[in-house]
Amino acid sequence: MARILLADDDAATRDLVRRALEAEGHSVHVTQDGSEALECVEGAGGQQFDVLVTDVEMPLLDGVSLAQQALKRSNLRVLLMSGFAEQLERAKSLEGAKVAVLSKPFTLEDVRARVRKLLA
Repeated sequence: MARILLADDDAATRDLVRRALEAEGHSVHVTQDGSEALECVEGAGGQQFDVLVTDVEMPLLDGVSLAQQALKRSNLRVLLMSGFAEQLERAKSLEGAKVAVLSKPFTLEDVRARVRKLLA
């Protein structure tokens, strides 16, 4: 299946999303913030990952900035997650065939379905 890079500063959310995606057969590499995730993308030109799943609100480098930089360096598809409406508004500027937005709270099936759609 897909190789997924997951960036979220909340350990509980990271674990939940990781388990949901691994249950679908995906390989998930977990990072704790946007800076760490960007290092992973830059390390191999982003070619080692198919999808970036990231929280929007994170310290050091937020998810929207991470997505903007990652999209310049690779052909990743991006799923942005947030519980804050104003953050999702910022994320909408990136929406397109390669970018999707998911509002928190969400179900595990919501995450799986969005990733499936991005990969289709």
